[in-house]
Amino acid sequence: MKVTFLGCSGSGGVPMVGGEDGKGFWGDCDPLEPKNRRTRSSIVIETNQKKHIIIDTGPDIREQLLREEMGKLDAVIYTHAHADHIAGLDELRSINRMIGRPIPIYATSETIQELQHRFEYAFKPWTTAPHFFRPVLDVNIVEYGDVFTVAEETIQTFEQCHGFGKTLGIRCGSVAYCTDVMDIYQDGLDILHGVETWIVGCFQREPHPAHAWVDKVLEWREKIKPGRTFLTHMGPDMDWGWLNNNLPKGVDVAYDGLQVFSS
Repeated sequence: MKVTFLGCSGSGGVPMVGGEDGKGFWGDCDPLEPKNRRTRSSIVIETNQKKHIIIDTGPDIREQLLREEMGKLDAVIYTHAHADHIAGLDELRSINRMIGRPIPIYATSETIQELQHRFEYAFKPWTTAPHFFRPVLDVNIVEYGDVFTVAEETIQTFEQCHGFGKTLGIRCGSVAYCTDVMDIYQDGLDILHGVETWIVGCFQREPHPAHAWVDKVLEWREKIKPGRTFLTHMGPDMDWGWLNNNLPKGVDVAYDGLQVFSS
């Protein structure tokens, strides 16, 4: 499998809008380091059958897909319904045009309800075939703990605590994706145990009420024992250079456009 990091920032991106000069708020991130410039978090998993599964469609998806020269997707999995993970849903109409059919999406009933509320037009019956003037979706409801097939790959899910809500943890073969997570329950740790490539949200260095922080991720890592760990969903506290100089071997810092391979 190949994993492409479309983006690896928290909800505000890095830099965040603002700053004293209006050029953005970088926090502790060095603005001269290109890997500190981050768009909203999303990955694409390319399977051994050359199918492409995207996890979340944030507000930067158009530029991300153009940057990676990626015009076709086979399925979308949504982790939860926060804006930085769903706001780019309308861009899926371009994917519809490329593949010539509705695109399957997978999410919990709670997330689907929120998507229907915010993007009601995208869930109307497909009456304009073969034209796509709006996204056309093939809706598949999954729940925490389900095992199902997406693009010929087995997906195993588990519930994660996001502080004030829940998110979907995902394992796809040798790859696992845990974003927007403050606590992983024992069933999730069991599913993750021994995974080859573990991608985990790590928003900042200090504790946070809704997101994991560096020490929390390292604590989980001792239990999960993954082959490799990649940090994503990082805020302006998470300077790429500082992290690379202070994290243990086997823990890497993602950046926009990074590609990693997993068996």
